[in-house]
Amino acid sequence: MVFLFEKLEVYKKAMGMAEEICLLEGKIRDKVIKDQIKRAVISIVLNLAEGQGRLHGREKRQFYNTSRGSLLECIPLLQLSKMMGFLDEEKYLQLYELANEIGRMLTGLIKSVELEKP
Repeated sequence: MVFLFEKLEVYKKAMGMAEEICLLEGKIRDKVIKDQIKRAVISIVLNLAEGQGRLHGREKRQFYNTSRGSLLECIPLLQLSKMMGFLDEEKYLQLYELANEIGRMLTGLIKSVELEKP
């Protein structure tokens, strides 16, 4: 059995980003940044999954918007991690580009829900 959210390309990309960030745990030495970025990136996939399970467009949009907000929360945390030397330029750019791609996909998903009939 496959849940509908598992078929979403944006969910797959967000899971990949979550995996990448969780694998950085040993490199990010600041406890607050490490905890916050992990919670934010996990929130992206959790809200995508919960939103997909909602029956009404307004509820779906709310969860997808929360997912997008969590993604945006990751950006300054990635920037801080790079500034503090926890991430090298290559890894930072890789994650930044992945976040940008996920952001575009989330925006498209949100817009598609807005077009649905109530």
